[in-house]
Amino acid sequence: QVQLVESGGGLVQPGGSLRLSCAASGRTSTRYNAAWFRQPPGKEREFVAVINWSGGYSNYADSVKGRFTISRDNGKNTVYLQMNSLKPEDTAVYYCAAGNTITTLSAVYDYWGQGTQVTVSS
Repeated sequence: QVQLVESGGGLVQPGGSLRLSCAASGRTSTRYNAAWFRQPPGKEREFVAVINWSGGYSNYADSVKGRFTISRDNGKNTVYLQMNSLKPEDTAVYYCAAGNTITTLSAVYDYWGQGTQVTVSS
């Protein structure tokens, strides 16, 4: 089992930045791939970004390309999501997920955090 805990969410003005963290504990010796998803108010959960276990591969949703960066520090068992040039439409609950497969499909991931709220508003 792997436990994931997100942090770093909050209220930010349009154009601002936030960095989300996802700390893993438990069976972290396994080489898990990791992803970020988000669920805007009243909408379904959607893919944001994914990174493989070594950090050598990443992929992004078109809506965040060029603004968000996913990274990881395996020594700290932590995955990050740096979010720049934030827009009101980025407002959502952000979740991290871990699993054995690189995919944009949320149903495939085995482990999930509890989520952290990001609100972009002036």
